[in-house]
Amino acid sequence: MELSSLLNRFSEPETLKMAKLGRELRAQGIDVIDLSLGEPDFDTPQHIKDAAIKAINDNWSHYTPVAGFLDLREAVCTKLKRDNNLDYTPDQIITSTGAKQSLANALLALVDEGDEVIIPTPYWVTYSELVKIARGKVVEIRTTVEAGFKATPAQIEAAITPKTKVFMFSSPCNPSGAVYSKAELEALANLFKKYPQITILSDEIYEYINFIGKHESIAQFNEIKDQVIVINGLSKGFAMTGWRLGYTASNISLTKAMEKLQGQFTSGTCSITQKAAVAALVGDLKPSIAMTEEFTRRRTTTLALVNAMPGFKCFAPEGAFYVFPDVSSYYGKSDEKQTITNASDFSMFLLNTAHVSSVMGDAFGEPHCVRFSFANSMENIEKAWARIREALATLK
Repeated sequence: MELSSLLNRFSEPETLKMAKLGRELRAQGIDVIDLSLGEPDFDTPQHIKDAAIKAINDNWSHYTPVAGFLDLREAVCTKLKRDNNLDYTPDQIITSTGAKQSLANALLALVDEGDEVIIPTPYWVTYSELVKIARGKVVEIRTTVEAGFKATPAQIEAAITPKTKVFMFSSPCNPSGAVYSKAELEALANLFKKYPQITILSDEIYEYINFIGKHESIAQFNEIKDQVIVINGLSKGFAMTGWRLGYTASNISLTKAMEKLQGQFTSGTCSITQKAAVAALVGDLKPSIAMTEEFTRRRTTTLALVNAMPGFKCFAPEGAFYVFPDVSSYYGKSDEKQTITNASDFSMFLLNTAHVSSVMGDAFGEPHCVRFSFANSMENIEKAWARIREALATLK
């Protein structure tokens, strides 16, 4: 059997790979602490679950419109106006089976073979692979810890060529935790209004997990609003990872293009999830706020533990629930069983020695860093970093 060459164009997500390796060790009876996956360790709020139960009892069990139920798309518009002061109509909204599908819809609707997609590093692992699936070319902009892991207008403009089709970024950022301020986004908007042929994919999935103030969307700047596709979903802010609901807000022509694609891939997403999503989007945000308050406490503890690690250089995340330290000071060191030569070696060393899972920075476009999540209990966070310190002490 000869498989499609498509499979050779992209890689398995390192986040899922590390989670799988962790599960394999657990199956052997080893106590592995998971700091690799980006999943809130909270249960879905009760009022959202109640809405799903009601939807089941009310027999919302049939096929749904490709773009989603009208009341859900209206709820997305209500949320965007309430939280972001963005004006969209339901015909500008597509709901999908997770924000990952929303990203795929957008890129497949925009990118042809040879088109260039500018992505600042570090970026979520799937960005680059989706571009490759679309036969596009990834153009990386390297950011630094010192610059707060944010790209400047000058860096972006230097990367723009006649083949540039898309600029994509996240704020808050997975994995760095960087959050773009309104002033920084305005500077980007002033740049992109000179390039109306470039579409901006703004991934705002971590919107509610913000440690420095109000979330700002680049879509707020009217001169470039039609160039922007806002991508969001319910997994992070509402602890609904398994429910699989993402959405896009964009201009009508892009919405129609993404709807056409989704109609052939999955059609509409789960009917019960959609009814639960209405309750999430227009309902009580207190559970989401409480989650962020707990993430704030864990962030404080995690930063103290990370900054106490010899040789680590770490940016204090402004959003999301990760730290992304530079661990390159350990390259070349050995415990006499293995030598650390890169971030992948470092992550595997921690998994096999400390029994703590993480994700190597190469997957995010930053080969000197490693991502650690603090979406775990305070007890596990403290235990994990004690193990990491003990394991690193064996390296000489």
